[in-house]
Amino acid sequence: MEPAWVWFATVGGVLALILFDLVRAVHRPHEPSLKEAGAWTAVYVGIAVVFGIGMLITTGTGHGGEFFAGWLTEYSLSVDNLFVFVIIMARFSVPRQYQQIVLIVGILLALVFRGIFIALGAAAIESFSWVFYLFGAFLIYTAVNLARGHEEDEEFKENAVLRLVRRVLPTTDEYHGASLTTRVDGRRFVTPMLVVMVAIGTTDLLFALDSIPAIYGLTEDPYIVFTANAFALMGLRQLYFLLGGLLDRLVYLSYGLSFILAFIGVKLVLEALHTNELPFINGGEHVGWAPEIPIWLSLIVILGTLVLTTVLSLAKSRRDDRRELERAAAGRAGHTDWTA
Repeated sequence: MEPAWVWFATVGGVLALILFDLVRAVHRPHEPSLKEAGAWTAVYVGIAVVFGIGMLITTGTGHGGEFFAGWLTEYSLSVDNLFVFVIIMARFSVPRQYQQIVLIVGILLALVFRGIFIALGAAAIESFSWVFYLFGAFLIYTAVNLARGHEEDEEFKENAVLRLVRRVLPTTDEYHGASLTTRVDGRRFVTPMLVVMVAIGTTDLLFALDSIPAIYGLTEDPYIVFTANAFALMGLRQLYFLLGGLLDRLVYLSYGLSFILAFIGVKLVLEALHTNELPFINGGEHVGWAPEIPIWLSLIVILGTLVLTTVLSLAKSRRDDRRELERAAAGRAGHTDWTA
C-alpha cells in the first residue's frame, strides 16, 4: 500500500499535466500539425514508460509488469474510444479548431469517472472476493458484443441522456466559438458545444464500465490501477490528431480488444476460483486445480495481440488501396478504349 504522500504527489502531477494541456488548448485553439501532435504524443508515452521503469526499479518486476500490462490495455481501450470521439465530432460537425477543447473535457470526465469506479471496485474487491466472478463474466460478455458489433460503431446513436438534454434545453443551430451557452434576443440558449460535451461524457461513462474490470483483472493495487488509467488518458488529444485518418485503417483493432478483454475475463474467473468462497462452487472451498496466469504471460498476450492486429489492419488497408487503384486504372483504360 503506497503512503499518502505518494498518492498526493502522483495525483498532483497528473492534474498539473492535464491542466497544462487544458490551458494550451483554450489559450490557442487550433488544429495541431502532425509534427506537433507526434512530438507531444511521444512526450506523454515517454513519461508513462519512464514511470513504469521507475516502478520496475523501486517495486520489482511484479508491480512494474502489472503497470505496463495495465497501461497497454487501457491505452488500447482509449484508442478504441477515439473511434467513437471521431464519430461524435463528425455527427455534430464540431469545428476543427475547437475539437481539442472537446477532447480535453472528455479526458477530464473520463479520469473522474474512472477514479470513481476505481474506488468502488477496490471497495467491492476488499469486501467481496466473489466480485471477480462478476467482473470476469462482464468482460467476456463485453468481448463478445465488441466482436459482434464491430460494424455498428460506424454510426453514432444518441442515448437517453442526450435526447433528454435536446428536449429540455433550447439549443441553437450554430456554434458560438467554444461557449456552452449564448443569448439570442434576450433568451439564454445552450450551444451545440454543450450537447457534444454531454455526448462525450456519457460515452466516457460507458467506456469506464469496461476499462475498470479489465485493469482489475491484471492488478488489485489501486495505485497501479489509477496510474495506468491516468497515463493512458494523457496525450489522448494529441493522439487523436496524430492518427487522423489512420483510425479508419485499424480495422481489426476491435477484434484484438475483444480477445484481450475475453482473456482478462477468463483470468479473473480463474483468480476467483482460487479465492472462492461461494458455497455452491466446490462447497465454498478454494479450487486448487484452476491454473494461474502470471503477469508476464498477460503482458505477452496483450502486447502480441496489439502488434498483430495493427500489422494485419495496415496490411489489409494497403491491399484495399491497391485494389482501389487497380479498379480506377481499369476504369480509365475502359473509358479510353470506348472513346477511341
